[in-house]
Amino acid sequence: MAIEPLRGEVWLVDLGYVAKVRPCLVLNIPIDENDRALTTIIPHTTQTRDSRFEVTVQTPFLKPGAFNAQGITTIPNVKLIRQLGTLDESQLQKVETAVKLWLDLE
Repeated sequence: MAIEPLRGEVWLVDLGYVAKVRPCLVLNIPIDENDRALTTIIPHTTQTRDSRFEVTVQTPFLKPGAFNAQGITTIPNVKLIRQLGTLDESQLQKVETAVKLWLDLE
């Protein structure tokens, strides 16, 4: 069964030995049958630096911390372990705004 994460979902992701297993926000749109099985994510961290690229959201499924827009990365779907929950539209929009600022898209 293929893993098909959806934009706005938060998944537990294996980011490797150094980056650890951590919650990550799915940012990409759904993939089609001929697309590569990749997911673009924003990692969540509990060690914040008060950066303008960190977005704090409160949910029952995350420890206190922030999504780090500077950590945007694309991973193979096999690195996704399990879904933790979904951000609401306003929470997702805050993360999108930080990513756009980081990438100078506005």
